[in-house]
Amino acid sequence: MKKIILSFIAALGLVAGAAQAATGGMAWDKAPNKTNDLPALQNGAKLFVNYCLSCHSAAFMRYNRLKDIGLTEQQIKDNLLFTTEKIGETMKSNIDPKQAKEWFGANPPDLTVIARSRAGAGGTGADYLYTFLRSFYRDEAKATGWNNVLFPNVGMPHALWQLQGERRAVFDEKTHAFKGWEQITPGQLSAQDYDKQIADLVGFLQWMGEPAQNTRVRIGVWVLVFLGVMTFFAWRLNAAFWKDVK
Repeated sequence: MKKIILSFIAALGLVAGAAQAATGGMAWDKAPNKTNDLPALQNGAKLFVNYCLSCHSAAFMRYNRLKDIGLTEQQIKDNLLFTTEKIGETMKSNIDPKQAKEWFGANPPDLTVIARSRAGAGGTGADYLYTFLRSFYRDEAKATGWNNVLFPNVGMPHALWQLQGERRAVFDEKTHAFKGWEQITPGQLSAQDYDKQIADLVGFLQWMGEPAQNTRVRIGVWVLVFLGVMTFFAWRLNAAFWKDVK
């Protein structure tokens, strides 16, 4: 039995190592769950509109759906809409696809369900995004001037670099394994505050992928409780019905 347990642990280690290698040798950090935190979701929506929507669309999400995270229609109009958008429209980017392909090598993907589509062996899609958005570094060899440890040679620039500042990735000279960060210039936020902002943004992306997820979970819990109670009564009824049958 001891050998079986040790073999199982070793196998888990190999799987984790393979997952880490598949993501550029960097493990995914665990993203805080913010899908029930309305202020965090509202801040995430603001970050998304200000930093992501210029290139990335959320073509399956309408602005008025943001009322589900506690925003009023007037707040959405005043803070999250540009001059041409309307409250009932979807969150589409105005970037020219041809120009985007020239600048980045490919059209920026739609982000409506990005938090669901990026799930993998390393963790949830939220974990991936939380790690990815905190893994950019300066690389003058790239056309955008940026690279990413989690996604090497990514075409996307670091849209939030002013908040985080400029960093350099430190790699081992022999193995080329990632070792850590070296801050070049400070950002507008401390490292802790930047991580919090990214957590809010990722929480919004996670919520946007399935706005009804928390309602689904709550209903599911009550359904399981109901089934448990009904099972108990059915068992007792069955016992009472057959008690005189030999």
